[in-house]
Amino acid sequence: MTEAVWTQPMPEPQFELMRNIISAPSPVGLESAMTLGVLKPHFDSFMPSSWAMHQHTGNASVVWDSHPGKDDMFSVMIIGHADKIRMQVRNIGSDGKVWINSDSFLPCTLIGHEVTLYSENPDEPGSYRSLSGGTVEAMGAIHFSDPAQRTGDKGIRPTQLYLDLQIHGKNKADQIKRLGVKAGDTLLLNRPIKRGFSPDTFFGAYLDNGLGCFVTAELARVLVEAGGTENVRCLFAIASHEEIGRFGSRVIAGVHQPDAVIAVDVNHDYVAAPGIGDRKMPPLTMGKGFTLTTGAIVSEQLNSYIKRAALEHDIPMQLDVSGRDTGTDGMAGVLASIDCAATSVGFPTRNMHTISESGHTGDVIAAIEVLKETLLAMDKVEDLTEAFKTSHPRLDNTTPIEHQGFEKLDDA
Repeated sequence: MTEAVWTQPMPEPQFELMRNIISAPSPVGLESAMTLGVLKPHFDSFMPSSWAMHQHTGNASVVWDSHPGKDDMFSVMIIGHADKIRMQVRNIGSDGKVWINSDSFLPCTLIGHEVTLYSENPDEPGSYRSLSGGTVEAMGAIHFSDPAQRTGDKGIRPTQLYLDLQIHGKNKADQIKRLGVKAGDTLLLNRPIKRGFSPDTFFGAYLDNGLGCFVTAELARVLVEAGGTENVRCLFAIASHEEIGRFGSRVIAGVHQPDAVIAVDVNHDYVAAPGIGDRKMPPLTMGKGFTLTTGAIVSEQLNSYIKRAALEHDIPMQLDVSGRDTGTDGMAGVLASIDCAATSVGFPTRNMHTISESGHTGDVIAAIEVLKETLLAMDKVEDLTEAFKTSHPRLDNTTPIEHQGFEKLDDA
């Protein structure tokens, strides 16, 4: 593909699919609205009859398998995670306030935003209802705030957050309890993605990690359109429980034991991030292509396949750096104690874990395309298992680098 492709808008049908995947109500532990409600019909629309879908007993993770039963084939598991950061009811006050926790959200980013509450029917365990029209609040009004909060010297504590349902009249707490609202009920931000002001951008809640699920699903579709793979078993996985410790992906990696794992997850636009210039982070930025993680437990052999695909097909790439941990489902193999090559692919986003996360469609398309070309290239290798075992980089066989002179130097 040429460089111009990355600046073209994502077609509306594809953008609508991305919106539907991202907006599916799939909080931690309740992910099947995305896995079965949105993604299964999508996979059913294109996958060959020879494929299979695996489901699991203890969680809502799903895996679409291109070569079911072919345990002797080299297998690559591509993982997005369906679970979203949630808020939870912790107490119902006598004044009708529904006190909630903030989970992995900064409390100050939640104030005033509309949410949907999902509640199990106490009379029908296993049946759920939803309640809309409430907002997250903490102070009620600036007039009631601490003076230090007005100046910005003091923030909002998680214990101050409550759901305001505009309850009035007598017996406010009873009005709430009669709805069946109770401790442990889940709340999600209500902000489906929409196209942004700048070309090829979009914003909304829960790009983390509906985007990774979208890329995983679209990768499967374009790979089928390209004729699929003959020697590589592709396992397109949508994991659960990532946001509370990446527990879902380690389970499905342990169950399916892939030879390679590629996590697909959001990354940060460090260039646009305010106030972190002194940290000297990698210069990742929206609009410059997909990101590829190095360091941690990342397989340099697997990364080499992805880098070659990017170079050969002019797909823009940005390198990220990890220390001990990728912070993504790329750790699934080692956490499950299985031997597999692993890496993590992503796309720079802004305002992560807020209601206004934003991204660039070109970066998302770049991730889909580079993974497709990577899998097709790996499919041509005669013995991938042996290739990975025997191609670990040897730093005792390096080529010395010499100074290249001062001619034609770029001052920048």
